[in-house]
Amino acid sequence: MSQEWVSYRRSPRVPVEVMRAHFEHHRYDLHAHESYSFGCTELGAQTFRCRGAQRTSAEGMVMAFNPEDPHDGHAADEGGFTYQIVHLSPELIGDVLSDEAGRPVGLPLFAEPVLHEPGLAAALREVHAALTGGESALAQDEALHRAVRTMVRLGAVTAAPPGWTAETRREDDGLRQVRELLHAEFATDVETARLAEISGRSRFALYRAFRDLHGLTPGEYQRQLRVRCARRSLASGRTPAEAAAEAGFADQSHLTRWFRRYYAITPARFRDAALGQPVAS
Repeated sequence: MSQEWVSYRRSPRVPVEVMRAHFEHHRYDLHAHESYSFGCTELGAQTFRCRGAQRTSAEGMVMAFNPEDPHDGHAADEGGFTYQIVHLSPELIGDVLSDEAGRPVGLPLFAEPVLHEPGLAAALREVHAALTGGESALAQDEALHRAVRTMVRLGAVTAAPPGWTAETRREDDGLRQVRELLHAEFATDVETARLAEISGRSRFALYRAFRDLHGLTPGEYQRQLRVRCARRSLASGRTPAEAAAEAGFADQSHLTRWFRRYYAITPARFRDAALGQPVAS
């Protein structure tokens, strides 16, 4: 019998989300976050695809995902894995680093998706404990600041590998128009033929070029935009059914299926957490 469980919390004060979970059968679908995401594996091992290769995070290791870093994930064996993950907004990290430097600074880049850094793992556990253990706002802020400084000191790089960042990848005018159309019409059914015509490519060439640039196919990219729209709607207090309709999903069950594949919790539980209710299952 599966013993899977999830606990999740979203801070009401700062743009931070934390989750702790044990999974045996759950599989994350390919997706990316708008935040920086750092997962600390406590027990077992998780395997995942990221940046063109298969990776494994075992006990004591840290997974480091930059914003818009596509990845999936599942247990490496039948024993499953237990992990904590912390999602931090780029704005929060930028504010902390700029405050420490006394001037505006650029955002960090984490070039390695898996880090073996006990100090970073400890800092992430401290953030999770502060946000879920009833610590004061001051204690939470101090834990966040220490974690951000530790992340940058132990895992960040000053120069990206060639072709890594979005700024160094080639987005020609056709691919830019496809991306802009998907953002403008994410809630509607957009036909592949229309995107191919806009891009000036065949359907297969468009699929390959868009995936090479964004790590997701046009269909996966559109679905991610829909899920993100639903998250915003849920966080504002709309019901899952209302969020599903606004985001372009067929119905609430359709949204729930993909929401769980991306975030491992249901839209209803995310909404409760966003409105100040801790989530556990």
